[in-house]
Amino acid sequence: MSSISILGLGAMGTALAQTLLKNGHTVTIWNRTGRRAEPLAEAGAKIAESPAEAIAASELTILCVVDYPAARAVLTQAEGVLAGRDLLNLTNGTPGDAREFGAWLAAKGATYLDGGIMAIPPMIGEAGALILYSGSPALFERHRKTLDALAESRHLGDEVSLASLYDLALLSGMYGLFSGFLHASALVTSAGGKAADFLPLLQPWIQAMSGTLPDLADKVDSDMHGRNVVSNIAMQKVALENIVRASAEQGVAPDFIEPMLRLAGGRIDKGGHDEDISAVIEEIRQRK
Repeated sequence: MSSISILGLGAMGTALAQTLLKNGHTVTIWNRTGRRAEPLAEAGAKIAESPAEAIAASELTILCVVDYPAARAVLTQAEGVLAGRDLLNLTNGTPGDAREFGAWLAAKGATYLDGGIMAIPPMIGEAGALILYSGSPALFERHRKTLDALAESRHLGDEVSLASLYDLALLSGMYGLFSGFLHASALVTSAGGKAADFLPLLQPWIQAMSGTLPDLADKVDSDMHGRNVVSNIAMQKVALENIVRASAEQGVAPDFIEPMLRLAGGRIDKGGHDEDISAVIEEIRQRK
């Protein structure tokens, strides 16, 4: 069993510590306010008086705080013990945050792994939880068994920013799904329907449409948006226009759907009438 320190005991940090304790690891904890540490101490965790003490106590230190500036503020209190230490940051942020933080820690002599948690706190240690990692492969392999106790572990590569990038990309897909559901529900409920009654129609439809994603992904990667087109972007623009018009008629804000209409129109203006909807990505990408 490993010795692990957890810096930050919000809902997620607490779930990480609880899971590690259940798996027999020696867990040292630190939090800015000590009150949150008390239940974990009763479960067997050791309370450190400072971040430096926590880091010095363990083979691996996991940060799980509100953002990267908070993570840096915590570690600034422990600069004297960072050299030679294994540090994993599970704080949500951007790829730029991860690169900057990783460079700062490298200058301090620490070995760094960045992570993105694709789960909510109750899922930690359970089937279906996923944590993405990027950065030091050596650190990842050293602590792989410990990390696997928290969630399915996926190392994306040496580039430290990849976990943050993929984390936010997955969340982007999730929020796209949520926005589609909310707009569809607003249309249905505008006529007196119930969102719950609409779901038996919506869920199979979304599942069926997800079957087109491999083809769209291939077109995105190859830039061959005109290949094997079943419903071209000009036809789909008509559907998008009708959704916007129907929304206005039903007293529903078109805010979720108008960006897609605008992007489709932009691609058509560049001559993409006969391309697939995948061509919209060329309007989204800001290639130089």
